[in-house]
This record gives sequence, C-alpha cells and structure tokens, in this order.
Amino acid sequence: MRNRQTYIAYILLAVFLLGGLGYLLLPYLYESRSTTSTSSESTGASAPLFVKEGEVTFLSEKGDTIRKIDVEIAADDAERARGLMYRPYMPDSVGMLFIFENAEPQAFWMKNTHIPLDIIYVDQNRKIVSIQKNARPYNEESLPSFGDAQYVVEVNAGFTDRYGIEAGDQIRF
Repeated sequence: MRNRQTYIAYILLAVFLLGGLGYLLLPYLYESRSTTSTSSESTGASAPLFVKEGEVTFLSEKGDTIRKIDVEIAADDAERARGLMYRPYMPDSVGMLFIFENAEPQAFWMKNTHIPLDIIYVDQNRKIVSIQKNARPYNEESLPSFGDAQYVVEVNAGFTDRYGIEAGDQIRF
C-alpha cells in the first residue's frame, strides 16, 4: 500500500511540474510563433496572434518619451468590436490602438477578453483624457472615457502604473 501511495505521489508531482513548466513557457512560445491569425489548425481553435501594424509612443506632458510599444490597429467596426478578445497572452511591449472617426464619449467592456487591461482614452489632439486601470477579464460592465476620445490604446493591466503614464500625457503614432 505504501509503495502505491509513493508511486501516485510521484506521478502527481511530475504532472504538477510539467504543468508549471508549460505555464512558465507559454509567454515565450506565444511570442516566438509566426504572426498569423490562427493558433492551432489541428484543434480548430482560433486565438488571434499579434500582428504589428504600427507604433505608439507615450509622451509626458513636457514631451519627453516615456515608452514606445508596437500596436495592432483597429480602425473599422469589426476590428474595434473584436479588439483583444480571445487572446490568452500579450507581451508588455505591445498593445492595440483603436481609431474612431470622431472624438466623442467612448466606453469599452471586457467580454471574451482573457487578459486584464489598462484602457487609455485619448482625445483628437492625442492627449490622454482618462485611463481605466486593471479592467477585469470577462467583465461586461461599461468602462467609460469620461470625456471625448477619438483614440483608445489597450495595454496589459498595470502598464500605466509601471511607466507612470497618466491623464494629461500624450501619444504619438
């Protein structure tokens, strides 16, 4: 009986270690994949992968560069509706830039979004008007801009705190 319990304990330990290793390697595997729009043809599952379409630079109120990231651009209704939904991971060096026709109050939600985000609302002059920090995955609560915004930048949750980005700063793209 004791040998059987030891054997089971070793199996559970091996499964735990392999699972942990996979969890730790997931971000590196995700970044090293080619930039295509599907993740696994063999399972039929589809998780969009990052495709660089531009860059956004965050600038302090004085005009000093704070941080630059690569972005995907969501410029039409379908792209804006999909946003960062269904993505299991996003490197801290990337984000998504949403471009709207006009500056007006905006509101986003986190339906089908797997990763927590900071949502940065930007006016027509490219000045940050507000930030919704640490938006929770799958939350369908409306996250408003509290002012007119023509652009929105989504980045990983905590990004704005890590780099000291705040309302009044600007973006360049």
